[in-house]
Amino acid sequence: MKTYLDCISCFFRQGLDAARMTTEDEKIQKKILDEIAMIVPKFPLNSTPPEMGRIIHKIVCKFTNSSDPYKKVKDKYNKEALKFYPELKKKTREAKDPLLVAIKIAIAGNVIDFGVNEVKNKIDIEKELKNTLKQDSAIFDYDKLKNFLEKTEEILYLGDNAGEIVFDRILIEELQKKVIYVVREKPIINDVTIEDALFAGIDKIAKVISSGCDAPGTILRYCSKEFLNHYYKAELIISKGQGNYETLSEEKRPIFFLLKAKCPIIAKDLGCRVRDIILKTQSLK
Repeated sequence: MKTYLDCISCFFRQGLDAARMTTEDEKIQKKILDEIAMIVPKFPLNSTPPEMGRIIHKIVCKFTNSSDPYKKVKDKYNKEALKFYPELKKKTREAKDPLLVAIKIAIAGNVIDFGVNEVKNKIDIEKELKNTLKQDSAIFDYDKLKNFLEKTEEILYLGDNAGEIVFDRILIEELQKKVIYVVREKPIINDVTIEDALFAGIDKIAKVISSGCDAPGTILRYCSKEFLNHYYKAELIISKGQGNYETLSEEKRPIFFLLKAKCPIIAKDLGCRVRDIILKTQSLK
């Protein structure tokens, strides 16, 4: 997905939000915004938004000497999401269609996204779960996913955000397949890292690897050989979240995108409404 003009204001908001996470010094915050302002005119619109997100994060880290500005926020939502795990397992087991419920639970977790939401805005996880579980969507390729699952032994699962990863675990356990779970190479915004995967217990049910990419998405030219080997051999890829959609939406691979459309730009690109839940097939072999 390309970058739209409407994304530019979000770049500055994201930079300021990250800066405020690490310092109260407005002079430093201003320097960060000034640096972003110098980059934006040179940033090509045919690049994906996560490519700019990668640049913004490096600028914030440079001026604040922090390698993980969102560490406290990630820890908070990992712990909060984990409290829902027993209840969600019970709800899934008792459902008429456990896989469908597990998918909706995984998508509900995608709301824990501070690339889109401001950190000061508290996310009501319980409310999101209730709303998502009863929500319908215009784009929901569930039958196609089930057909793929019948003939697939191994799934490449691209994670997105901390906290959300707990809801991914519910789905991975319900898939009952061999899963390779992919996290970011380094901390960026509140995206998942190895540390988050271990906290959520993903390593107990799946093989956890890094994509090698340090952007808030999956930019293939920055990914490791190990990841690319799995990516190009994968018979089924589950891609969580907006960042992975933005970077892989034009890829001709057997990808199923799971996300909540949280901004008008993503909704327009997908052809849906803001807050719609999405299960979308990218390309079928």
